[in-house]
Parts: sequence; C-alpha cells; structure tokens
Amino acid sequence: MRIITHSCPECGTVVAANELEDNRVMKCPREDCQEVLRFDDLSEEEQEFFLDSRGKYQI
Repeated sequence: MRIITHSCPECGTVVAANELEDNRVMKCPREDCQEVLRFDDLSEEEQEFFLDSRGKYQI
C-alpha cells in the first residue's frame, strides 16, 4: 500500500489523502492554522492513484 499525504504549506501539519478526498475542501486540522486544504492540492498522479485504489484505504 502506498501512503499519500499532504503537508499544510502554512504550518506543516500532515493530512492523509483519504481525509482530503472525503472533504474535498477543509480547514487545516491544526487549531491555530486557518489554511484551507484541497484534494486538488495533491498532484494529479497522486489523485489518480488514490481514486483508483480507494477501496484499499480506510479512515
């Protein structure tokens, strides 16, 4: 299994691709950070891989 994550560009908090895919647009989970994260922030290759392998990932 390949683990796909995204780091918040503002504070560095790491968010899993499955969280980004579920929410598509979300506020960074860090309490004092207001950055908005999007599934589209992942590279096109990472998005495709995740969507093709969605059944392997669970929250």
